[in-house]
Amino acid sequence: MSTATSDIDLIARGEQRLEWIRSRMRLLAVARKAFSESSPFTGHRIGVSIHLDPKTAVLLEVLAAGGAEIVATGNHGSTQDDIVAVLRKQGMRVFGARADSIEQHHENLASVLDARPDMILDNGADLIAGVVGRGTADTVIGGTEETTSGGDRLRRELLGRVPFPVIVINDSPLKAIGENRHAVGQSVVESLMRITGLMIPGRRFVVVGYGWCGRGIAQYLRSLGGRVAIAEIDELKAFEAAFDGYRVAPIADLAGWGETFVTATGRPGVLGAAEFAAMESGTVLANSGHFAWEIDVPGLTAAASRVVAVDDAIDRIEFADGRHVILLADGRMVNLAGRDPRGNSLESMDLGFLLQALSLERVASSAASLAAGAQPVPDDLNREIARRMVTAMAASR
Repeated sequence: MSTATSDIDLIARGEQRLEWIRSRMRLLAVARKAFSESSPFTGHRIGVSIHLDPKTAVLLEVLAAGGAEIVATGNHGSTQDDIVAVLRKQGMRVFGARADSIEQHHENLASVLDARPDMILDNGADLIAGVVGRGTADTVIGGTEETTSGGDRLRRELLGRVPFPVIVINDSPLKAIGENRHAVGQSVVESLMRITGLMIPGRRFVVVGYGWCGRGIAQYLRSLGGRVAIAEIDELKAFEAAFDGYRVAPIADLAGWGETFVTATGRPGVLGAAEFAAMESGTVLANSGHFAWEIDVPGLTAAASRVVAVDDAIDRIEFADGRHVILLADGRMVNLAGRDPRGNSLESMDLGFLLQALSLERVASSAASLAAGAQPVPDDLNREIARRMVTAMAASR
């Protein structure tokens, strides 16, 4: 098949998928109409680093309808090539492919930064760290950050170094409840079932982290009959998990009990050598956090006597003592980097991406009045979007 024919096929498949997704994202449809009339992003170039799938494509279309020039790349391992082809056909500059190595991913990020965007839509704070590292932050008026992991970077690694406002979408209670708890919870459990084919009822699960995503994953596992324990180092979150009826214990005490582990902390190395050594043979390891660092995959493979690729989403990690563990999606986000990735529900991303769109509009119109650095979504936007979502849910009944 020629390259031209392959591109045509990719575009056709991507457009077909995108048409369905677009039709179900009603909140963004309203925003798109409003933006096409008000053009809040005219004259702005928005640099984007986010999972490139049909749902994010709808968001980028909405921003483009508002006059934005889009320069984008995906996150490592979650890019969907047919969607990239469609966005390029629409005139957006988009870098990257699903098969990119981590080195190529870093080159893609550099290409976005080379375009000198004056606004940023980030997912993991890679672009923001890039402009700070290059010393070009003074050319950026502001942006948004989507994730828990990116918010942590802004408040730790980049604290005091970002001279422009960054609205952290993950700080919104709407995202916490609608997307993190319910959508991530649902999609991670669905992905575990689809990728492994294993039964949930009666199986012993350890959810590492009881933030909003961990709460949701635990809730949906238990609702399907899973036996769920929580490992959480924050005393108040551990208290909440215990009062929610879960077994709560240190990860050292749970390492030999769990049959499946799901990390949901945003922090590196929460499952490491000590835990791997205590796990029973056949234990399944999955990560739901943004970065592929919560499970110490390099340490895991270094300790292995053999690594067998069962398929494109399952690796069997064998040890010299005869045990093995199963690693899903190379330790990347299991609901976005695994086989046939579906990600979060359409309605939850409609809600979350409306938060993105209106927050970016606020930055475009009022950056000078916002404080520098990480900050939550303005309360008036949260309340307006909550009203819109409740109205949309009522109208569908």
